[in-house]
Amino acid sequence: MNRPSVIIAAMLLASASVVAQTTQGGITPKMLQRIEQAQQGGAADKALFNAIASNNIDDLAKNFANQGPVSTYFSVETPKQSIHDQQKSGRCWMFSGFNVLRANFAKTHGDSVRVEFSQAYLFFYDQLEKANLMLQGVVDCAGKPMDDKLVQFFFKNPINDGGTFCGVADLVEKYGLVPMEAQPETFSSDNTSRMAHIVSSKLREFGLELRGMVKDGKSRKAINERKTEMLSTIYHILALTIGEPVRSFKYAFRDDKGKVVIPERTYTPKEFYDFTVGHPLNGTFLMVMNDPRRPYHQTYEVEYDRHTYDGHNWKYLNLPMEEIAQLAIASLKDGHKMYSSYDVGKQLDRKRGYLDLDNYDYGSLFGTTFGMDKAQRIATFDSGSTHAMTLTAVDLDGDGKPLKWEVENSWGPNYGQKGCLIMTNRWFNEYMFRLVVNKKYASPDILSQYDQKPTMVAPDDPLFVPEN
Repeated sequence: MNRPSVIIAAMLLASASVVAQTTQGGITPKMLQRIEQAQQGGAADKALFNAIASNNIDDLAKNFANQGPVSTYFSVETPKQSIHDQQKSGRCWMFSGFNVLRANFAKTHGDSVRVEFSQAYLFFYDQLEKANLMLQGVVDCAGKPMDDKLVQFFFKNPINDGGTFCGVADLVEKYGLVPMEAQPETFSSDNTSRMAHIVSSKLREFGLELRGMVKDGKSRKAINERKTEMLSTIYHILALTIGEPVRSFKYAFRDDKGKVVIPERTYTPKEFYDFTVGHPLNGTFLMVMNDPRRPYHQTYEVEYDRHTYDGHNWKYLNLPMEEIAQLAIASLKDGHKMYSSYDVGKQLDRKRGYLDLDNYDYGSLFGTTFGMDKAQRIATFDSGSTHAMTLTAVDLDGDGKPLKWEVENSWGPNYGQKGCLIMTNRWFNEYMFRLVVNKKYASPDILSQYDQKPTMVAPDDPLFVPEN
């Protein structure tokens, strides 16, 4: 047999193999017949179809037996504060972080003294820093091929508006804070998607150029100068959409009745941070998570998954839920709110602002069961940390064990329970993932565990995605 004939025969054999695999793995007529025969097709299914086809699934799956009044009593709670609205943005991490900072300020200066921090101001620098992180990351990985996982990480997600408390700490220490009236929200800070698409497209273009400069052997100085020019373009886009950050402003602190309690003076953002926070945040807190897929009492970290290139990667100590709850209770008893995150979309009764495992019975509606545990849901991307909220209260039984929790949300004051959500402890155990707590509430053993050398994990891990 000549060479062309051999090649043709090999191709036909390979094609036959693919066809065989497709046939064996596909839905055959016989398989489809079995599937169709398994359907009940009776009056009950017809009635269900008529109902589901004409209604919201959640309305039909709602568990009527669980629709009683929601108790708003909490045996341990921190003072109420105003509820903000992140609008159509992924900045829940910043809203929750600011909730903690302004609550700490009020506790220090008297609960009647209020301060509202500008999310737009810090968001500007968050986006500029993330742009630099992407561009410098591309330079760092320029020797790797385009299909390398880390290179793809930068080009796939050049910028985002999600984050964690680590980002709050790094950004406020570097750029300070300003009051909300000094830099109010804009349409693009409230509605981030279009701006993000524009900036992302430009960053991808810039990233390819920087890879080319590295490949062509350009000097580090030349690359850095070009990167600075690129960031000037990003700065200009952000200034036109979010507004150029204020550099100084006048401000007087007032109580909840509008009376001036701290006279007006001129501040820079760093001076305002020093006055309202008063100390560096980094080093004062630990981040804990509950990930039953991994060994407890070990630390985990994601390289490059941070807000600023010169800042801190996300680092977590993995703990059982019982130990996380005890840290939270200790903080709340001392009057301090905490940053926390959840899979908030699971079993959420939006009208009542109530989270409980029995809010909806999808199994009975569809005649099946949903049996994965927390570890299985995480591993299969069925559940993960999606939204940050501020843990503000807990209700304890006579033995000091939690019955339910309350969080301040960032979906506006008219959502749920006057802007808050209430969750049962059963739901808390299944869908709570991260907590940021002051180190003074942790035992020496937990602090020692937190200081271990962390295990590095991939940025695309189900639990290491930005909260939004």
